[in-house]
Amino acid sequence: HSKGQVGEIGQMFYNKTLCTIVMLCASSSLPIFQRRDNNGRLSMCSKLCYAIGGAPYQITGSALGFFLQIYLLDVAQLDPFYASIILFVGRAWDAVTDPTVGFLVSRSRWTRCGRMMPWILISTPFAVLTYFLIWYVPPVEQGKVLWYLVFYCLFQSLQTCFHVPYSALTMFISMDQKERDSATAYRMTVEVLGTVVGTAIQGQIVGRAIAPCLPGDLDVLDNGNSTLLGSDFNITHISLDETKQAYLIASAVICTMYVLCAAVLFLGVREQEEPMSFFEGVRMVMGYGPYVKLVMGFLFTSLAFMLLEGNFALFITYTLGFRNDFQNILLVIMLSGTLSIPFWQWFLIRFGKKTAVYIGITWAVPFMILIVCIESSLIVAYVVSVAAGVSVAAAFLLPWSMLPDVVDDFKVKNPDSSGHEAIFYSFYVFFTKFASGISLGISTLSLDFAGYVTRGCSQPDAVNLTLKVLVSPAPVVLIFLGLFIFKTYPIDEERRQGNRKLLQEMRESDQDSETESTELGSVV
Repeated sequence: HSKGQVGEIGQMFYNKTLCTIVMLCASSSLPIFQRRDNNGRLSMCSKLCYAIGGAPYQITGSALGFFLQIYLLDVAQLDPFYASIILFVGRAWDAVTDPTVGFLVSRSRWTRCGRMMPWILISTPFAVLTYFLIWYVPPVEQGKVLWYLVFYCLFQSLQTCFHVPYSALTMFISMDQKERDSATAYRMTVEVLGTVVGTAIQGQIVGRAIAPCLPGDLDVLDNGNSTLLGSDFNITHISLDETKQAYLIASAVICTMYVLCAAVLFLGVREQEEPMSFFEGVRMVMGYGPYVKLVMGFLFTSLAFMLLEGNFALFITYTLGFRNDFQNILLVIMLSGTLSIPFWQWFLIRFGKKTAVYIGITWAVPFMILIVCIESSLIVAYVVSVAAGVSVAAAFLLPWSMLPDVVDDFKVKNPDSSGHEAIFYSFYVFFTKFASGISLGISTLSLDFAGYVTRGCSQPDAVNLTLKVLVSPAPVVLIFLGLFIFKTYPIDEERRQGNRKLLQEMRESDQDSETESTELGSVV
């Protein structure tokens, strides 16, 4: 073919590909992405596509939550003080961006692909790039802190542009409360599975190239090798190159999965259009009692599990002494959580969501106490991991299952106000992320004050004591504070079912009004 013919063929291929993508996005009748059955209910395929969209946030979140702290300390070799600044500022910045993105989303115009989907589509390539650069150790020593701070903040901002619209999408995929609860159960199952995948990818790849530790009497040479003084082994080769490469490989795999999951969400889910406002909505939402109580209750319980998540890898490695098993123990926690999601979904339907909160979240308390009170035992560590995973599953599922109930209750109390869903979700994410930043910053700073030794084979007694406090007494206290606040949460099963009936009557009334208007217009 001539160059002109090749160009025409390329242009034709591009146009057909673009048309195909638009058709997939706009059409609701394609069999592979059938969104609703003949009764108007969401199809299983639509629920799965929606659920898969939640995986990127959890895959990257579990990798960062479990491994970023130990990566900054032992691989990037930052001072614990600077590592704490990066972790705190990054999470705090992430929290601030949530209401900002919520405002921008609410002001966005409706497109053929919806209001939420363009945010998800555009943010994805930039998010994966910045995520990859977080796990790259720059060759300059002086600019490391700035490097990680910038790319960590950038990634958190771009991920917020994905996650806030995705979270609010729950209220736009269906008007039926049961369908939303079912879709949320699918989502939580996939999200916990996402934490398993993130922990497995990061843990198993990195675990095969663990950063070598440095004994006390070690004279480090300029060429990257080390001489162990007073030992029969004169020279021990210690290099971080393989460990750095392993982190990059793991991040590349996670980036690929991020893009694939975003594509499935974009092609398989269609949102329903509703009008939105923001500033008046913020005032109404933040003054709504049930929402405030729900957010405050889960704020403390989420902070408890974030403390446990952020310090568990260090606790297993140094306090328990299972340096070569920590990635497998973390994987067991996530697998246990994944397998427990269907049970908790059945439990909350059978006994109510408030009961599920009390039992599910307190389930981990005795095991948190057990892990720090007995002698170091690998078997006990695995038993505790299985039990903790069951409680983690409840902590994952329940907040996102109960937020739609608060939105429905708000709609019943304010029937003339609509379009505030993004505000509910963005501010809930804001508070939980801000708490996460506080937990990581304080815990890393506490380790610095306790005398943490970077890349040490063992840590001082003060560090081990600090790790014990961070994974047991502190989370236990926070859990009970959260449950105490949750006692005042007013939306029980009776009120939830009543709201469901009232909203159904309101929708039927609106449909009747629209039918009458149409008939009148036809007569005229």
